[in-house]
Amino acid sequence: MGSPRRPAVIAASLWFAWPVASAVEIVHVAYSERPPYMMAQPDGAPAGLTGAPAAAAFRQAQIPVQWHKVPTNRQLLMVKDQGSLNCAVGWFATPERQQYAKFTRPIYRDRSWVVLTNAAFAARGIGSLAELARHRDARVLIKENYSYGGLEDFLKQWQPVTGVSTASTVKMVRSVSRGLVDLMFVSEDEGDYIIRQMSERAPNLRLLQFKDMPRGLERHIMCGKNVPDEVIARLNKAITYK
Repeated sequence: MGSPRRPAVIAASLWFAWPVASAVEIVHVAYSERPPYMMAQPDGAPAGLTGAPAAAAFRQAQIPVQWHKVPTNRQLLMVKDQGSLNCAVGWFATPERQQYAKFTRPIYRDRSWVVLTNAAFAARGIGSLAELARHRDARVLIKENYSYGGLEDFLKQWQPVTGVSTASTVKMVRSVSRGLVDLMFVSEDEGDYIIRQMSERAPNLRLLQFKDMPRGLERHIMCGKNVPDEVIARLNKAITYK
């Protein structure tokens, strides 16, 4: 497969305060709008739980950046592309991704996973993953190329009726609300945001919190292997998350 076409650049933020010896090419940094993690700002940079610390790290590290707002699958293609210096914001450092990407220090850690479902499925009164595993007729919606962290092994053992989606989170949530599927797994941060923002349009949405849910994973800036180690080191020094 050839290199993917360069997506439209929504903004450029350049800092040229480095000494000449430390100068690097512009780094292309991709993200997609996914509140509360990332929301586009007027200058093109992202805000949000992962967007704000990522933007701050590039700014503090004085790394020249062009921001690209693109779907998640395109972000992966950009990171794998060796033709330019590409990074993406807010990804889990899975073993598979570590084969083709470099990762910074964590910029955020998710809270626990929760189940986003509708009133009809919530009425089953399921209170744990152990109970959920007995409902093999459940229709679960998952995002293509996403990692579900500690839930991955559970999903493999459970083997429910699974639908794979490339749609936005909003469209996936609507499928749950309308009963086209029964549930999807989201982080507690994202679940709380969805309920607050969509409760009037989708009053039948419910969040189920299980005591046996695995803890959320750390999120990072993910960069292509050809991004210089110096860039990763500068970002790591600028990242303030502990």
